[in-house]
This record gives sequence, C-alpha cells and structure tokens, in this order.
Amino acid sequence: MELVTVYRALNPADAQLVRSRLEAAQFHAVVTNELSALSLDGYALAAGGILVQVPDAEAADAREFLSAPPPPDEPEKD
Repeated sequence: MELVTVYRALNPADAQLVRSRLEAAQFHAVVTNELSALSLDGYALAAGGILVQVPDAEAADAREFLSAPPPPDEPEKD
C-alpha cells in the first residue's frame, strides 16, 4: 500500500486537525515527519512540511474532501 500526501503543514496541530477530519470521514490518514519537525526549530520547513497521507486509492477523494468548504455550524438552540 503506497501512501500519498494530500496535505502539508508547518504546524503539528494543523496536521493533526486535518488527519482527524479525514479519519472522521472514514479515510485512513496518517501524519509523517511530525517528530522530526518538533526536534529542531525550522526543520518542518526544511523537511518539506509535516505530511498528512492516505492510501493511494483514497487520495483523490481525500483531496476533494479537503478542498470542499466545511459544513456550516448548526445554530444554537435556546
């Protein structure tokens, strides 16, 4: 199974948020390069970012999911 990068982040929190959104939508997402990025200041940029990856078969659908606007929040009930 080959993994394909569908999102790059310079911030670990951003990468984990995207991973959790993908997992909630039933994608099999993983975050790579996170530990390296946390080891040295500026290394995330030098390493090409923190990568959010999915299996090749899910890549097109995952990119489409991430590019779609998020659904609006539900109004608060009184």
